[in-house]
Amino acid sequence: MGKDGEKYNDFSMLDLFRMETENHCAVLSDGLLALERDPAASDLLESLMRAAHSIKGAARIVDLEPALKLAHTMEDVFVAAQKGTVTLGRNHIDVLLRGVDMFIKIAGLAEEDDQTAVMNEVEEFIESFKAMVNEDTSDSATSPASPQPPEPAAQSSPTPAEHTAPKPRVDHGVSANSLKVATERMNQLMWLAGESVVAARRMPALSSELLHLKYRQASLAKLIDGLWELMNESNSHELIQEHIDATRQKAKACCELLAQCYGDMEEYTCQAVELSQKLYREVLSTRMRPFSDATKALPRLVRDLSRSLGKEVRLEISGAETLVDRDVLEKLDAPLTHLLNNAVDHGIEPPDEREIMGKQAEATIRLEAFHKSGMLYISVADDGRGIDLENIRKTVIRKKLVAEDMAAALDESELLEFLFLPNFTTKESVTRVSGRGVGLDVVRNMVQEIHGSVYAESRPGEGTRFELVLPLNLSVVKVLLVEVCGDLYAFPVAHIDRAIKIPKSSVEEVEGRQYFSLDGKRIALVAAEQLLEQEKVCLDADELSVIVLSDRQGSYGLLIKKFVGIQEVAVQPLDPRLGKVQDISAAAILDDGTPVLIADVEDMIRSIEILISKNSLKRVEDSYDRGEERKVKRILVVDDSITVRELERRLLSSKGYHVDVAVDGLDGWNAVRRGRYDLVVTDVDMPRMNGTELVRTIKSDHRLGTLPVMIVSYKDREEDRTLGLNAGADYYLTKGSFHDETLVKAVNDLIGSP
Repeated sequence: MGKDGEKYNDFSMLDLFRMETENHCAVLSDGLLALERDPAASDLLESLMRAAHSIKGAARIVDLEPALKLAHTMEDVFVAAQKGTVTLGRNHIDVLLRGVDMFIKIAGLAEEDDQTAVMNEVEEFIESFKAMVNEDTSDSATSPASPQPPEPAAQSSPTPAEHTAPKPRVDHGVSANSLKVATERMNQLMWLAGESVVAARRMPALSSELLHLKYRQASLAKLIDGLWELMNESNSHELIQEHIDATRQKAKACCELLAQCYGDMEEYTCQAVELSQKLYREVLSTRMRPFSDATKALPRLVRDLSRSLGKEVRLEISGAETLVDRDVLEKLDAPLTHLLNNAVDHGIEPPDEREIMGKQAEATIRLEAFHKSGMLYISVADDGRGIDLENIRKTVIRKKLVAEDMAAALDESELLEFLFLPNFTTKESVTRVSGRGVGLDVVRNMVQEIHGSVYAESRPGEGTRFELVLPLNLSVVKVLLVEVCGDLYAFPVAHIDRAIKIPKSSVEEVEGRQYFSLDGKRIALVAAEQLLEQEKVCLDADELSVIVLSDRQGSYGLLIKKFVGIQEVAVQPLDPRLGKVQDISAAAILDDGTPVLIADVEDMIRSIEILISKNSLKRVEDSYDRGEERKVKRILVVDDSITVRELERRLLSSKGYHVDVAVDGLDGWNAVRRGRYDLVVTDVDMPRMNGTELVRTIKSDHRLGTLPVMIVSYKDREEDRTLGLNAGADYYLTKGSFHDETLVKAVNDLIGSP
């Protein structure tokens, strides 16, 4: 057997038939859909006839009688169409596409399977084909087995609503220039290639060390030369001179050898780095597949679904040759199917409605894939009616997802985010395609699983567009290395907006929340230590190192110790027994062998938003005082009035106290338990837990019982004062009577000066 034949030694003849049939079925399906759009394109019939003829020949070799008879009959149909004795219309295309489905079904049979049942189905199709050839000559006539417009399969689980055709597999195409490789072996090869890149990068460090050694050796030779001169001046013994001379010769030989070794090492380093990069790129290319591998079944899906709904829809695909990582490609099936189902069912109007609106009766859905900024972008856009934002708003209120007044204030991007929630649908009735609330949550889950993102935008009457932003590959990623509390963390560069340094003096504060300004926007400042639950460190620099992260809801500045640099790292998944580690996605080994955790940026953003919603975000200074003696006394101000607590915070801060705020008694109690304070200043009338209850709770706690508490309240009756003091308050001050010095003096009386 020749070399080409050796490639297929591991395949049975049935395996080869299956692979070849899948390729020819793709040609048949694409050709039939193209012929349906342009019946005058007679050149398509030649390729369709050849595909059917090839399947016939392959079926004869493996002795698959059903496939042989079906292919022979389809070939006759295409020949008849070429001769003009049959005109293939939409109903005829329906039958022929069902024949393509039958080929895939036959190809999936195992060697031991009974072919009788399939043969009976094939006989029924053959009768339909014969009717076409012998009787039907127009598109209006319907053959005995001509189907009604196909209905999409009903959904019973969060999987895409699919047309009835089996989908051809995309992993087993075989040609003279391709070779089947086991997934496990390919993953191992990819891992080794990534490690070779890491190992090769260590060579420059070795080369640099040899260079330093060379300099030291030269310095040694220079010292020996100096010693020789001194000995010549002192007329030392001739034997010593000979000894020194021999030493000089050896040192010289060592320098020459070292220089040669360094030159060889430098050359080897360049070669090793270049070779490893070639290996990496070559192996990476074996993982990369054209985007078209994920779209083969989609034109048929759109065609069948639109016909079942009485709509006319054309799917346009661009960027079919865009390369996509195999692992990413395999995950695209369900998301793309859901997005196209939504576009056809929700977005596209019926033909008569489109004509009334001045649109063409045939709608267009555009599926596009392209690379940009080191990421893969996939968009699905339709020219339909667009998304009814008010309908979403009403659905949100009806499902009681948010309060009615809050729903009224939601903008477009916030409303569109609800579409990605599980079980969310604006349909009031359930159909075989829509209404179950299953769909876009599957899209978001897949995207988040591979650390991508998805966005939606819509224009009423003009259409809707969904955009998926995904990593180009899942094995190697470029990261920004940062230091947090002495540990290294890696942030994927593609998920970072900015990495900047800001003056410490530029940090401002409102309502206890710190921020800095960037490009005219306020960016909330968050200490990485709080997110990563690290111990606190001392911040002594005048500049702060900040990573800016963002989503569609806002931007956040993550404060870290320092930037270390940018590297490409081979991603190592975490042990599955750990489950999902909060804010962490994976691990990696750096060039010098140091292990590092890779941050899950989307997870971090969610963690930040949770901290903000709970008013649990710590001030930056609180994150940088590890075990050191506190030089500034800390006060917690608890008041549900933003005006009052901000006034008190500014007043006490201006006197040198460190002041935190809480919005009610329960929030204040949580803050007291987490932090260390010298004084609590609280209002009385507050939601969730009032001031009297807060005082009583603090004083009854065995750890906090000695913490001074001051009540500042509008209630100035004697019985109110007595009630507060009896609860355990150390001081009672009325808001109506105090002025700046009164409050400051009361604080000084309780805890002293700052």
